[in-house]
Amino acid sequence: MSIIKLCWTGNADQSLPLPAYKTLGAAGADICANFEHDDYKIITPGKWALIPTGLCVAVPEGFEVQVRPRSGLAWNKGVTVLNSPGTIDSDYRGEIMVNLINHGELGLKITHGMRIAQLVVSPVVQASFSVVDSLGSTERGSGGFGSTGAS
Repeated sequence: MSIIKLCWTGNADQSLPLPAYKTLGAAGADICANFEHDDYKIITPGKWALIPTGLCVAVPEGFEVQVRPRSGLAWNKGVTVLNSPGTIDSDYRGEIMVNLINHGELGLKITHGMRIAQLVVSPVVQASFSVVDSLGSTERGSGGFGSTGAS
């Protein structure tokens, strides 16, 4: 098990739950909106907003934390993480902000303490990039979108 160090921002409501796994088999830990003074944000259809969590994180070197959508929020309300998955690098120390977009038909009120996303800890491998004259061939070749089967 990896240990991820967290700290609250200066104005965060520290009574909110820390990121938590809801089941033993869960890959993602739910994270909550953390507004000052029990404030809220309404995201209208087609718009997006950065939602504060009140948490900063120290990710161990060799890992990242991915910010992913909560499937229930996406399915029930059409709201998802815009830059999914967002990446929190091991050298970032600022507040975790969640960039939510509303693809639904109705506005959604994001309230203080609402579970808005999930965090997934993943290992990172950095590669070296090298320009060559040509690439080896494969069965797929240069086939792009939808080229590996029926759409």
